[in-house]
Amino acid sequence: MTDTADTLRSRWQDALVAARSGAPGPDPLPYADNLLARWAEPQRRYHTTAHLAQVLDRVDTLAGHAAAPDLVRLAVWFHDAVYRPDRTENEERSAALAERALAEAGVSGAATAEVARLVRLTVTHDPADGDTNGEVLCDADLAILAAAPKEYATYAAQVREEYGFVPDDAFRDGRAAVLRQLLGLPRLFRTPHGVGAWEPRARQNLTTELELLTH
Repeated sequence: MTDTADTLRSRWQDALVAARSGAPGPDPLPYADNLLARWAEPQRRYHTTAHLAQVLDRVDTLAGHAAAPDLVRLAVWFHDAVYRPDRTENEERSAALAERALAEAGVSGAATAEVARLVRLTVTHDPADGDTNGEVLCDADLAILAAAPKEYATYAAQVREEYGFVPDDAFRDGRAAVLRQLLGLPRLFRTPHGVGAWEPRARQNLTTELELLTH
């Protein structure tokens, strides 16, 4: 079941208060409401509050691997906070939003910088070895690739809807290039759980989608 707005607000508050490390700050909930409004914008089909909740759930699964799981959770909230399918600077604008909002919300400069770094990392999903926060965020964000076939097909259809302004031929070519790039990586996931539980099914899903697009 998808988290309700109240549950998501509670999850935001817990992460923000933990990230403050005892420092005072303003009421967390107006920040949650601003972000939830962004995640509910009408141009979204996949990058919705359901995706937000699912990635937060995956971070919970992987939290033991992260150096600072609550900062990873905050990065999840911001990583697609700015999302326009027809723009290329979404991650940068999302990171800049995190820098402004978290500084105002009472998070330290170092913690704010780490959240913004993690948001920017979702451009490539290529964390450095030993970057445990980055590994958890990227694995959690890509975990949809390892969904059951029906759920994966829904995800792929929602991505197509978000890019409804792109002609079919151009979309197929672009999407196929993305799938080939992903399949060409030595590994899609970096955490032990991701490698063991998600990698095989993700590769099968990507291969199936690529075959459907190109045949």
